[in-house]
Amino acid sequence: MAEGALQEPVVPPGTGAAIGRYRAVRAVSDHAVSGGGVSEDAGAEGESLYAAVREAAGLLGVACSRDMMRPVLTAFRDVIASTVVLNAVTSGGRVDDVSFDFTMPPGAGDPYEIALARGLTGETSHPIRALFSDLRKRFPVSAYGVDYGINRGFNKAYLVFPLGGFQELAGLVDVPSMPVGLSAHADAFAEYGLDGKVSAIAIDYAHRTWNVYFNGLGAGQVERGAVLSMVREFGLPEPSGQLLDFIGTSSAVYPTFGWDSPEIERISFSVRTTDPAAVLTHADPVLENFAGKVPYAYGGDRVLVCAGALSADEEYYKLAAYYRMTSETRDRVQPAN
Repeated sequence: MAEGALQEPVVPPGTGAAIGRYRAVRAVSDHAVSGGGVSEDAGAEGESLYAAVREAAGLLGVACSRDMMRPVLTAFRDVIASTVVLNAVTSGGRVDDVSFDFTMPPGAGDPYEIALARGLTGETSHPIRALFSDLRKRFPVSAYGVDYGINRGFNKAYLVFPLGGFQELAGLVDVPSMPVGLSAHADAFAEYGLDGKVSAIAIDYAHRTWNVYFNGLGAGQVERGAVLSMVREFGLPEPSGQLLDFIGTSSAVYPTFGWDSPEIERISFSVRTTDPAAVLTHADPVLENFAGKVPYAYGGDRVLVCAGALSADEEYYKLAAYYRMTSETRDRVQPAN
């Protein structure tokens, strides 16, 4: 999801250094619109959420499968919290799917266990299975989260740490099931000023990848010299000038790791804005139209969270738009530097 909006979406591989091409758009939405129902098993809230997903998918020209929505809305019907994030997933330069994230209270239990019990995902004997449990036993958590693909199923589970309770690197490194990537880069993260800024962790069971989210970057951490030094140390290519300009406005960063290698597969920087055109240019007209028509239920301008991502062979952008924001969400999503 972009920071504060359930963190990073799952996005498939794309092409080269496709600067200015948005690859994921999110819209926080729990409003009701007209349309076909899901089922009584999903309840009234599930019906409302299905309608919102269906409307968002329609803006992107993606068919919303009622059959794929019904199982997840039924399984989580009593625990889905108010924040819901819709992800427009692109492949080969076009939107080909929509996924959605939602938060749930920690008392509801491990979201992967719920998904497993309801047949939404398969069991795995991989060590990644233990990480969520180890983290929830050791640290206070304000919310859990799920990223679920309408057509692709269960993607990720999240643990979100409370404001005022962001985690330090040493405690996370000591978690028995923590992959080697964090310890390998802990000193570099600390040197970059990220210790004590870990706001969330996400686990992608199917792809055996995970993310660590750092929130609250200062201006000195996103100036060009600091960013270039960091990406070189992480073994990533130098960002384009356009991406460096974008990173200079950002307030959060989240690397993506594989399980068995310490290598950072990609790193993303995010920023809050009410004008995505001010930080991202040459937007796909379909996604630009989507971002401009996403409803929101709070005063003032629509709040968006944009992210720029860099990997070994490409850079791309993501965009999130909130429908409803709690006070904690407003505090968690930092404004541009």
